[in-house]
Amino acid sequence: MASKTTNPFVFLQQVRTETAKVTWPSRRETMISTVMVLAFAVIAMIFFFTADQLMGLAVEQILGIGR
Repeated sequence: MASKTTNPFVFLQQVRTETAKVTWPSRRETMISTVMVLAFAVIAMIFFFTADQLMGLAVEQILGIGR
């Protein structure tokens, strides 16, 4: 395979050109996405905490060990 060397300045110009093509989210879209992620993280936390407590209770009742 032949490797092509690129001048670092040309590379940075290409990066800048490609970055200009990106559609960046607005501040509002970023805030909504952040709130959604946090909300789903809290929902997952509550679900797994409840599941863990129920399984711990079941193990304690079945085997008579724990707590």
